[in-house]
Amino acid sequence: MITERLAVGVVVERRPARTRWEDHIWRVVAVLPGGPLLPPWSVLSEAEGTTRFLAGTMDIQVHSSDTKVYKHNIEAAQPAVYVVLRRGGGPVGWALLMVTVDPTEAQSHVDAGDDLVEAVPMPRAIFDWLSAFVSAHHVERTEWRRKRDRADPEALAPRRGRAMLGDDDE
Repeated sequence: MITERLAVGVVVERRPARTRWEDHIWRVVAVLPGGPLLPPWSVLSEAEGTTRFLAGTMDIQVHSSDTKVYKHNIEAAQPAVYVVLRRGGGPVGWALLMVTVDPTEAQSHVDAGDDLVEAVPMPRAIFDWLSAFVSAHHVERTEWRRKRDRADPEALAPRRGRAMLGDDDE
């Protein structure tokens, strides 16, 4: 299996909530190819109560065995990069957990609990990198289903023979 990595920076936005149950709303707003050299959770901008942070830098990791899902992603109407943040870590209460281009991997975190999972539009540089990886390593496989053997109606029928009739003693 061949694996490649691409470093990216993740930009997260915190804005005031308009409900009484939460103070702020968090959302991922961008993924930057190359990963800026700033410490995690550095403030990038502040305006009108909205703060943008560089949540951190992380690698997108792709594997040659998973090219089918990557191919579906880059062929979609809006190719996406998926970012997973987990509550409870970092100086702002969130920790950068994962950046992926595999929608099924991101979906597993949606189902798993309290993680924030967001899809952001895939930047051109990531699209080009992923497209090159897919074209170099994707092998189209035909999907097949195993055909079951036809049931033999006589296989489960009671056997007619001497043992069944009680004629063992003869």
